[in-house]
This record gives sequence, C-alpha cells and structure tokens, in this order.
Amino acid sequence: MNDTLLMELVSRIGCGIAMGGAETYRVEESVNRILSAYGVDSRVYSVPNSLIITIVIPGQPPMTQLCRMERKGNDLDAVEQYSNLGRRICAQKPDLETAMQWLQETEQKRKHYKLPVVLLGYILVAWGFCIFFGGSVLDSACAAVCGLLLGVAERFMGKLKTNVFFQKIAAAFLIAVLAYGISALGWLPNVDASVIGTLMLLVPGLLFTNAMRDMIYGDTNSGVNRVVEALLIAVAVALGTGAAWTFVDTLWELPRQMEAVSHNPWVTCVVSFAACAGFVIVFNIHGRGKLLCALGGAVTWGVYCAAEALGCDSLLCCFLATCAAAVFSEAMARVRRYPAISYLVISLLPLIPGAGIYYTALYAIRGDMALAAQYGMNTLATAGVMAAGILVVSTTVRMWTGYQRK
Repeated sequence: MNDTLLMELVSRIGCGIAMGGAETYRVEESVNRILSAYGVDSRVYSVPNSLIITIVIPGQPPMTQLCRMERKGNDLDAVEQYSNLGRRICAQKPDLETAMQWLQETEQKRKHYKLPVVLLGYILVAWGFCIFFGGSVLDSACAAVCGLLLGVAERFMGKLKTNVFFQKIAAAFLIAVLAYGISALGWLPNVDASVIGTLMLLVPGLLFTNAMRDMIYGDTNSGVNRVVEALLIAVAVALGTGAAWTFVDTLWELPRQMEAVSHNPWVTCVVSFAACAGFVIVFNIHGRGKLLCALGGAVTWGVYCAAEALGCDSLLCCFLATCAAAVFSEAMARVRRYPAISYLVISLLPLIPGAGIYYTALYAIRGDMALAAQYGMNTLATAGVMAAGILVVSTTVRMWTGYQRK
C-alpha cells in the first residue's frame, strides 16, 4: 500500500469537510473510518484551524501529517459531498488510485451558486427577517437594499482577504449607516427592524451550532474555540452598529424607536421559510435537501408559536422549538443519508437572538446600562436554552445509535 497516497487522500477529504464548516467529530470520524476500511490504525486530532493525522502500520515507524487550514467558510455542500465520498470509499474499498480519482471527480463537480443568485439569497434573508422582527413593507424594502449592499461588500472584502472581524465591523457599520440615513428622511416606520433583519446575515449561527455539538461530543477545545470566535464576531457586529449609530447621531437626530408590528404567526412562519431559503443559498446547500432545510426553519418557528399559544414562557418555547429543530434534523439526516448539520443550522436560525444582540449594543452605546444588561442576559439565556435543547436531542440520538450498533 502506498502510505503517502493514502495520507494525501484522507487529509484532502478531512480538510474539505472541515473547511466546509463541519463539526470536529465529523472530521475525525470520517478520516478514521476511511483509514480503518483500509486496515490502518490511526490517530486523528482536529481543531478549527488544523488537522493532524497519524497512521500506524506494523513494522514501520508512525507517519504523521499536519494540515493547516487557513480559513473556513459556510459551504455545507462541501460537507455533504466529501462526507458522501468517505462513505462510498468505506463501502466499496477501492484501490487508492481509484479512490483518488473519485476525490478529483468530487472536487470538480462541486457546485457553487453564481453571484446574482448569492445576492438574491442575501436579499431574501434581510427581507424575511425584517418582517419576522416586526418590520413593515417599507422596512423590509430597505432591508432588502441593505442585504444586497452587504452581499456586494462581503464579496469585495473576501477577495481582498481582509480579516474576518474587520469584515464584520465594516459590514455592520455600512448597512446601519444606510438604514439610519434612509430613516432620517422619514421613509421608514421602524428602522430597527431593517437593521436587525440585515444583521442576521452576520450572526455566527453556524459557529454557535458547531460549538454546541463539539462540546456535546467531548471536543471541548474546539467547542471553546468556536464559542470565543462566535462571541468576538458578535462583539464586532455590535461595535459596527454602535459606531454607525454614533456617527449618524452627530449628523442629525435619530428617529424615535417605534414599536414592532405584531404579525400573524402564519405570516412569521412564511417569512421565516423565505429567510431560511435565503440562508440555504448563502450556505451553499444544493439538491433536494435545500427545500427541507428551509422547511425546518418554518417548522421550528411553528413549534415556538404553538408553545407560546399554549401559555409557555419564551425560554420554554425556545427550548421546545430547539428540540423540534434537532429532531427534524436528525430524522432528515437519516432519511436522506446526509449530515445533520445542514438541516440543524438552518432550522435554528429563527431562534437566533439577533434582536437581543442589537438592542444590547444599542442601549450600551446610549449609556442605558440597565436595559443593556437586561437584553444581554435575555440573549445569553436564549443561547443557553438552545444549547440545552441541542444537548438533549443529540445525546439521546447518540445513545440510541450506540445501543443499536452494540
């Protein structure tokens, strides 16, 4: 067996899964299964920026390879494609030359949405979540324009390879200045809804979900790393928004904060489906599963509304909706034989406390620390409840799967 070729095969597959945005355990498990299929004992260690693979062959010294991953994106199609390739290799056990040919074919046939479609995804997310958070028709139109501008700005800064935290600060500042400027003309009833709807594109939902799943599966180092990164991104978004508020406030008086429009639960379910469909494009999900992912967002919010109608408080509603999203994701993953992360991250998006992050930063900039602390604590409580819901379902599924295998 060509050990060098085997190492190249598994390292490219493992890095492809990791850079697409998969959980740590999925990366390590995929590499270990491929090596085990070829009868090779292995030790695999993955952290968010590196992948270390050691293979042990009797009679030979151990061989170790370190793969440094510069940057990760939100490319869930890559996670699905490389994971399916790993399953195919484990099932058929081809010779290494054939397996490398399959890998090259997988890399060549990977799909990416064209720029106009990607920008449409940004528009759908901003428009849908603006209405979701109580915006009017005019507010959602402004959010759609801000979403389009955000998509262009992120694509431009991505080509320049700017620091991710600077990207978030600059993007948040840009869209908030635009929305506040339009509002100063008297065209927007509720500028906060426009800003919050667009800022949902910058909220690290995939990082947060992966952090929770990493901790559940015992990958504490990776989980803590992701949590810290998610918090830094949230701080960057808050800084950008706060800087925009201060900048605009020095030029003209900002409009008075308006009450959000109370939409019918059916309306919020429909717009959550549209917003999640936009995130399907942004996260580069293809195939029949993309409609199921968007449907998961509507189902999650439907469960939240049903629990609220039964008299449950907001945290219990969030917990039950998170459990519903996790169950839906695990079920779809087993029905379609695809990773659950694609379904889970999209399904959870309506529960992400984007409004809490926004109002925490806004009141902190205004100097109202009591309200800032109140919104901050509510945001942390919501995040904790979501983590608990993911923990309960994922742990139960993993125990049941282990019992079936035994």
